[in-house]
Amino acid sequence: MPTPSVPRPEYPRPQFVRTDWLNLNGAWQFETDRGDSGLERGLLDRSLTGEILVPFPPESELSGIGDTDFLEAVWYRRVLTLPPEWAGRRVLLHFGAVDYDTTVWANGTEVARHRGGFTPFTADLGDMAGSGEVTLTVRARDPRSGPQARGKQAVQYANHDCNYTRVTGIWQTVWLEPVPDLHLRRPRITPDLAGSAFHLELPLSGNRPGHRVRAVLADADGEVCRAEVRADLDLAPRLHLPVPQERLREWCPRDPHLYDLRIELLDAAGEVADSAESYAGLRAVGIRGKAVTLNGRPLFQRLVLDQGWYPDGLMTAPTDEALVHDIEIAMAAGFNGARLHQKVFEERFLHHADRLGYLVWGEFGDWGCETGGSSGDNQRPDASYTAQWLEALERDYSHPSIIGWCPLNETYQKLHDRITQLDAVTRAMFLATKAMDTTRPVLDTSGYAHRVTETDIYDSHSYEQDPAAFQRLMSGLAKDEPFVNTHENGAGYSLPYRGQPYFVSEFGGIWWDPAAAAAESGEDRTESWGYGERVRDEEEFHARFAGLTGVLLDDPGMFGYCYTQLTDVFQERNGVYRFDRGTKLDVGRVRAAQIRPAAIEEQDPT
Repeated sequence: MPTPSVPRPEYPRPQFVRTDWLNLNGAWQFETDRGDSGLERGLLDRSLTGEILVPFPPESELSGIGDTDFLEAVWYRRVLTLPPEWAGRRVLLHFGAVDYDTTVWANGTEVARHRGGFTPFTADLGDMAGSGEVTLTVRARDPRSGPQARGKQAVQYANHDCNYTRVTGIWQTVWLEPVPDLHLRRPRITPDLAGSAFHLELPLSGNRPGHRVRAVLADADGEVCRAEVRADLDLAPRLHLPVPQERLREWCPRDPHLYDLRIELLDAAGEVADSAESYAGLRAVGIRGKAVTLNGRPLFQRLVLDQGWYPDGLMTAPTDEALVHDIEIAMAAGFNGARLHQKVFEERFLHHADRLGYLVWGEFGDWGCETGGSSGDNQRPDASYTAQWLEALERDYSHPSIIGWCPLNETYQKLHDRITQLDAVTRAMFLATKAMDTTRPVLDTSGYAHRVTETDIYDSHSYEQDPAAFQRLMSGLAKDEPFVNTHENGAGYSLPYRGQPYFVSEFGGIWWDPAAAAAESGEDRTESWGYGERVRDEEEFHARFAGLTGVLLDDPGMFGYCYTQLTDVFQERNGVYRFDRGTKLDVGRVRAAQIRPAAIEEQDPT
């Protein structure tokens, strides 16, 4: 179990909790391998020369290193003794996220390879608890070229525009847990509000005669229901958990009620062989005309763009409390949710969103596929994009706070009569999402190149700063002719709009930097920038913010918006809050501009 001295000591998988586990965050041996020659030079077989504080990436201050140059490869090493009481069970080694291509060795034997900087993976160490010391070695390669899902990580040496300090290697919790040879795997929990029930899929590591699975649903008043089925037939047994009407509570922002859920694997004698604690929220996401509904009612989505970066930890939150604080300050400003932008956020953020009733769109950090030479085939994501996105979907499927999926963002590419790699991968990621999850709407790409005719949602990005001009841009939605992003020469990026629910999923980005406004040096966009002309004072900010948000709130065809952005991030000074989460605006006025009823909510008879 973790101790107070361990950074990020909290349980990293809050929707599938086992009692026995060991947090491996803390001091690890570390060595930079700029030429990626470490394997040839014997780094696998010797102690490393430095030390790092896991889970913070080596570019961050909190890691104790703070090396922001290109790191082609990095190595980690840790020697540990497994708890002797784990003997006889399989030991699973979990990595929350490692950027980017990772190889893991245990006692010199390769136990895992994984590609992708945002998604978890596991190495099965077998029964090593009785074998004495175990030496874990990790190599993470992070090349600067080629198609690679990087999100907002800069590919130039320094931060620039809306690209930030790179992240290499381990940046989420590393941990161990023992499991029996036959054990539960992560469940898939599907709410069924219309049927007043939950449906569970319980994947198993295998089947054995006489075994059964059992699930018990509970609330504050005790057990609600239970279900039990054989576990010797299906690799993923299914359970139905009906909720009586007198115990039914819908999950929603006003009442983010969560049921407790206990899952058990029973052996042939009826004894509990494996168990885990989970939770579930009973809610439904639907589409009615141009409205996106929650539990059958239109709910205008007042979203904020959240980059998920921190001054001292970069993509890694310094504490669990920092994750909670980001949600709380967004809600204080009048937002009811967020686009989790260009990053697969760590799962504990989703856990807190579940608890607090905060709506989120799950997104992939796809930036990094701009490798083509021509504007007609410039975006070239590869098969790894689909593989990594499927891992994210599998991890996050059961979180009630997620109300939509967005695999891609701003994949600008001119539309022409040839099927490109972007076309193929966009469709693959859309279909993979729909195959994985039929309960949530899917937006094929946020802004720019909509390439899937049947996408559930349609959107655009606009950073027009004048509310009157913004109104003119958005006025066509009433005639099913909404604003659509195009190339600067007018060439189209997208397939035609077909009447789907529509929102502006990036707008605003109002440049307000009090320190820069007071400086005599004028506007240096390498140090401070935002979209359009910087407002002259805070009063002008509030007038512009209320004007822009008002255009979208008053549009009866608009189901929501996403304002850019929650906080400043390095040189990008267009946040509602400072990068350190300090206040730079009258948050009450930001809130007041948003919380009045939206037109799409007022026109609904329910």
